Amino acid sequence: MNKIRKLREAMSLRQIDVANATGIDQKTLSNYETGKTNPDSYALIRLADFFNVSIDYLVGRSFTEKNSKAEIIKKIDSISKELNDIKQLIQ
Repeated sequence: MNKIRKLREAMSLRQIDVANATGIDQKTLSNYETGKTNPDSYALIRLADFFNVSIDYLVGRSFTEKNSKAEIIKKIDSISKELNDIKQLIQ
């Protein structure tokens, strides 16, 4: 989770600052940054909201901090197609 450290340092924040703002223990945050442990879904949401980035960015599924409008539309279209396929199977 080096992206957490990168984001924190870009904002000139200490781990304790992020810990206080997110409610995540400082030692836990340190473990995320060093890769000793991985954040659970609750922590990912809190960190993504705090840093104003996507969870995909935090976990390395995206190289951009935010999803572009085109990426979001593409994901929605993909989900819609999957739902239509499921609907066809159950009818």
